[in-house]
Amino acid sequence: MNKCRINIALVEPSHIICEGLTNILQKTGGHNRIFRFDSLAEMIASIPAHQIKLAIINPALIKNIPDFIQKRNDAQLMGWVGILYSLPEREVWGQFDATIQITDSPLQIADTIHQLLAANCHCANHQQSESLTAREVDVLQQIATGLCNKEIAEKLNISVHTVVSHRKNIINKTGIKSQAGLTIYAISKKIISLENFNS
Repeated sequence: MNKCRINIALVEPSHIICEGLTNILQKTGGHNRIFRFDSLAEMIASIPAHQIKLAIINPALIKNIPDFIQKRNDAQLMGWVGILYSLPEREVWGQFDATIQITDSPLQIADTIHQLLAANCHCANHQQSESLTAREVDVLQQIATGLCNKEIAEKLNISVHTVVSHRKNIINKTGIKSQAGLTIYAISKKIISLENFNS
């Protein structure tokens, strides 16, 4: 399946944070191309060249709120996500479409990003038209909980060959191969609940 690519800007001076977010975003099905910037000005200058659709920004880098609001309004087709280390001023916090906490789990972060990206994804309508069968949903629920093919077969009382067949159909319909990506897909489609993963 051909998948559209969505360009994401990470505006964060910390290499560790950027590496972690990049890793999480790449596990959501390889749907994104990520560009890293050290400053908001550097990212703004790159929007036309890279056709950035989502910006994930450390709010501490926003020194001039009216200037940021103007830049945000100029790039209306972009989604804006704040990375919260602590609670910033409400005036800054309110300018983002969504926020992620530095303490959020990878699933919570990926779910937040996925929801914002879904609006910009041209292949999303194609994916939705190829809905999963009831049995594929059953198999996907088990995949998301971390079960292997043999365990899924035993739990659903079907053969391993049937599980493999359903798994291939799920991959073909969603375009997602990794377990982490399928788990995020299942959460975003409300096939499973995010609460199942909170400990």
